[in-house]
Amino acid sequence: MTRIIGVLAGTAAAAAVGYSGYVAVTSCRYGRAEPGPSPSSDPLLDRFMPRYEVRERHHTRVHAPASVTFAAAKQASLQRSPVVRAIFALRSIPSRLRGTPAPPRDERGILEEPLSLGWGVLAETPDREIVMGAVTQPWKADVVFRALPPEEFATFSEPGYVKIAWTLRADPAGPSSCVFRSETRAIATDAKSRARFRRYWAFLSPGIVLIRYEMLRQVRSEAERSASARSGGQGRDLTVSSAESASRTASGAR
Repeated sequence: MTRIIGVLAGTAAAAAVGYSGYVAVTSCRYGRAEPGPSPSSDPLLDRFMPRYEVRERHHTRVHAPASVTFAAAKQASLQRSPVVRAIFALRSIPSRLRGTPAPPRDERGILEEPLSLGWGVLAETPDREIVMGAVTQPWKADVVFRALPPEEFATFSEPGYVKIAWTLRADPAGPSSCVFRSETRAIATDAKSRARFRRYWAFLSPGIVLIRYEMLRQVRSEAERSASARSGGQGRDLTVSSAESASRTASGAR
């Protein structure tokens, strides 16, 4: 028993050290790293946030047509994932400590749920891509998302906020496969908000990144299942998933 306790304590200590290192590195990199040229550049997203301080990009190869994959993405629910539910439960601890009851489990789709929370659709290419956006103050215990008209989003500069835009996108890679992508960008509207968001991002971005991985896994699984059912064949097991993240400061943002 003593040995088991020692192993658990050592594991917990190693995890704490690793997490502390991640927080320190993420905080130092905030707004500084310049991403290199990328084949996954997104002109549609660039319309609304060409300059940013945080960028997270993730993608996975899917053995299903782009239209089928995009439909699966719109219907998938993050709340079906125990990992995502656990992350959301941790995020709600401050509110619950103040006596606010936990919200009921919501299995609405990846798009329907954020729309119900206040996000807005900035642009959409049917069966290929959708861009969502909102302004918010994520460091607050009770986060409120505020949608803006698409024509006002890029120029919004009211102090005290962070602008966030994210995409779901399926790029055809042949008649029966595609690359499914998700990208998130964020930029603060003033120095005080930038300092607050930097701390928030340093501490909580691991959970956000993990949610993105879970989303990719779920979308890939559902899309390949749907494609297999349509063709009457067997879905392929080999998939490729990768993620990359980069942060940079927009010129003139500081």
